[in-house]
Amino acid sequence: MTAHPRPLAERQSAATAAGLSSDAAPIRATVSFETFYERELRSVIGLAYALSGSRSAAEDLAQEAFLAAHKSWGKVGRYEKPEAWVRRVVANLSVSRFRRSVREARAMARLKPQESYLPALPAEDEVFWKEVRALPKRQAQAIALHYLEDRSVADIAEILECAENTVKVHLFKGRARLSERLGFDQEVTA
Repeated sequence: MTAHPRPLAERQSAATAAGLSSDAAPIRATVSFETFYERELRSVIGLAYALSGSRSAAEDLAQEAFLAAHKSWGKVGRYEKPEAWVRRVVANLSVSRFRRSVREARAMARLKPQESYLPALPAEDEVFWKEVRALPKRQAQAIALHYLEDRSVADIAEILECAENTVKVHLFKGRARLSERLGFDQEVTA
């Protein structure tokens, strides 16, 4: 006969009876928010820049995402991949921001990327990313995560909270549109 694990409530009661806090053994060790922030800031701003096309908008999106993570760090910090949660928040915020301020975003002056935060993009890549930003938002998000952050289809599916096949469709359609807009004769591959 095999022993079954005791329910969480029983384990917590036993820990409390032994004089331990029920928080004494968290499910997963968490890193401090500050460590997480320092580790993820550059790549999150890079993703936000790829989605928004503006340094100031990228910094705002990253700040909002990290603020949300900080407010919920007790929960978010215990996720298996808190970095995926922050990237998902950035993706959602970028769509919301786009919907709220299409005219304002077009009027804003483009700022040069700050090298300390943003990946260096040669001039020809600026044309590419401008075309990426013109794609439907889900396609742009999938393309940015795949090519800017070198994320796998599985990672992108987790970040965008959709099926892997949906990500593959977004990547396929995004590549096809980019190929057409940029004048490539051959299909762009991953």
